[in-house]
Amino acid sequence: MISPPALPLAAALALAGLGASASTAQPNPGNPAQIEWQTVGRIEMARTETTVAQFRRYVQATQAVTQAERQGGGEVYESGWVKKPGWTWRTPMGGGHAAADDEPAVHITHPEAQAFCRWAGARLPTDAEWLAAAYTEQRETPAAPFVRGKTYPYPSGDSPLGAQCLGDCGPQAAARAQSHGARLWRGAGPARVSSTPAGVNGLHDMGANAWEWVDEPQAAPRDTPRRTRGGSWWYGAAQMKAEHLQSKPPDTAVVYIGFRCARGG
Repeated sequence: MISPPALPLAAALALAGLGASASTAQPNPGNPAQIEWQTVGRIEMARTETTVAQFRRYVQATQAVTQAERQGGGEVYESGWVKKPGWTWRTPMGGGHAAADDEPAVHITHPEAQAFCRWAGARLPTDAEWLAAAYTEQRETPAAPFVRGKTYPYPSGDSPLGAQCLGDCGPQAAARAQSHGARLWRGAGPARVSSTPAGVNGLHDMGANAWEWVDEPQAAPRDTPRRTRGGSWWYGAAQMKAEHLQSKPPDTAVVYIGFRCARGG
């Protein structure tokens, strides 16, 4: 599979950060984003990737403006990185076509994801937490066909079927895809987060759909590349596996990177 090169760091990240509203957003110990939490071992993990509706609640509360919005649009890889005017979390594939409330929020940088989770009374999961939640079933009485204590090759279980990936996840992936009329160079688009089967630990889309930012490496300098996990609709099943490592500059804002929050531990 194609592995896009790293994006260059934007000068705006160092100079302006997230803007005053995002960087000063105060944590809320309640559940202002209305995240549905799932207990996984000693932590709670969001059952789905952060949705457009959840991110909108954050923006309405903090007046945050994302980097993609400030810069006129996010990016996608098309034989090289291409900036797409108007592609933001609100209209992920431009054209004025608003995302559905239950689509994954994308075009979000690593610091923006951290700021959202902090406001939501949570945080980004560590890499180790993400891996444990994605591949090892920890529920006392998991739903069939999952078995407590078993470590699976994919977050979807023994096979990638049911996930939202390219080519390897079954014909339903193309049928679920939300492309908003865009002509994509590769892939068909993401699925609504509630439309895919729940996987290991009852979590949706830990494999494929959108890459997910994790807090790795922790406490690193601001411009250090950060890890993404799980693959996306732009890739096949290989990127869904635990051994696949990929990191990106923290100011990366593209159409197939999202995130989910964790709390506790």
